[in-house]
Amino acid sequence: MSYETFAQRLASAMAGQGMKQVDLVRAAAGCGVKLGKSHISQYVSGKTVPRPDIMHFLAETLHVEESWLRDGRSQTAPGPVSADPGRTINNEINTGVQTMRTFKKSSKLDNVLYDVRGPVVDEAARMEEDGTQILKLNIGNPAPFGFRTPDEVIYDMRKQLTECEGYSNAQGLFSARKAIMQYAQLKNIPNVSVDDIYTGNGVSELINLCMSALLDDGDEILIPSPDYPLWTACATLAGGNVVHYICDEESEWYPDIDDIKKKITDRTKAIVIINPNNPTGALYPKEVLQQIVDVAREHQLIIFSDEIYDRLVMDDAEHISIASMAPDLFCITFSGLSKSHMIAGFRIGWMILSGNKRVAKDYIEGLKMLSNMRLCSNVPAQSIVQTALGGHQSVRGYIAPGGRVREQRDYIYKALTDIPGISAVKPKAGFYIFPKMDAKKFNITNDEQFALDLLREKKILLIHGGGFNWAQPDHFRIVYLPRIEVLREAMEKMKDFFSYYRQD
Repeated sequence: MSYETFAQRLASAMAGQGMKQVDLVRAAAGCGVKLGKSHISQYVSGKTVPRPDIMHFLAETLHVEESWLRDGRSQTAPGPVSADPGRTINNEINTGVQTMRTFKKSSKLDNVLYDVRGPVVDEAARMEEDGTQILKLNIGNPAPFGFRTPDEVIYDMRKQLTECEGYSNAQGLFSARKAIMQYAQLKNIPNVSVDDIYTGNGVSELINLCMSALLDDGDEILIPSPDYPLWTACATLAGGNVVHYICDEESEWYPDIDDIKKKITDRTKAIVIINPNNPTGALYPKEVLQQIVDVAREHQLIIFSDEIYDRLVMDDAEHISIASMAPDLFCITFSGLSKSHMIAGFRIGWMILSGNKRVAKDYIEGLKMLSNMRLCSNVPAQSIVQTALGGHQSVRGYIAPGGRVREQRDYIYKALTDIPGISAVKPKAGFYIFPKMDAKKFNITNDEQFALDLLREKKILLIHGGGFNWAQPDHFRIVYLPRIEVLREAMEKMKDFFSYYRQD
């Protein structure tokens, strides 16, 4: 066999060591080398050649001379060096001088997915390092798109900084929890005291805490598909068995109640709802929420309700907290200021325990234990919760008719659905849309590859549907936070892309 190209030499070296692409990714992670699946795919396909540091890593891992791997010099064929072809993906790399111990990530992470910051994002970062400008429509981060924190919030934080130098109570400052309790009362969430409020470094930390405190190996939890992938990742990492129930695009992306019922077993402990929904922008009406409550009541399930977008509701619709409809069930409701007050970087979220806490007494002790172990959440961010919840709600202007978020929502919906082969359900809340591609028209079998192709050709970064645990390769999520003139340029590029795109 001739080894004229780097891709051919790489393929031969991998075959010589019995290694697949995923083995190289794992070996890289174990050595602290930044190397994603998308990078390896590019090398194997011959689209790119690695940087010198990556070339050095590949040569050591595959037991070939670097000069041969790089340009074919010195060695005519790779040939295995070790009697154990798998040793480089286990715990050792042979440096030629001594055996060096390497460290792998925990096997608990093998089935954990978080592609909101995954291989496609890694490729975008590599392109940026090479000087390419990328339009990032992949993450709901308001600040880069000109959304500013209300002035009074900044003012109050500055005034209180000297009082925030020490730890707070593990559950949070009294003033913050009192304000959150009063907010829960406005949402008609029953049986809530200050002691039922926990603040966190964003809702993300609290999701992780809740899953770790609840799930034993093999316990089942119902999570929507599509989902915000942190839910699935945290439940999986905690040892739980995630069972995804379908949200039905043909019915405004509402949860499929029959599918939920079919998937409950005697090991099911809880059900998660995301309302308003990320990534679809759906808002669940009272009738749907009641059906979920009825199922949870019948099977004695905990309800976890992620409501971080509850103040970003458009079209005169009303958000209803499911906990307000389930006073006899144990519920945990999550929210925060990252989205509604455009202060994602402050990292302040909370969870509210409500309903029948007596049945969850031991679980609550577990939550307290884990809460105590991390000492407390960000105290300066806690200090402005009272101001944010009680003061001027600047987000109302964004979502009112003529408001920026609403206008951008209307524009992106029309622009996407005007592209042949693209359809979408119009979002009612948040700032995401989850369009559907005609997989047959575009011959799409790999949605991550679609996202990579769009990124490389049009410099637009978005997340494929699989990143949200959607099983079919026919969706993607777009963040519509940029101003309309930026979105217009992006949509023109996407329209051109879809005019010729066909996946091999």
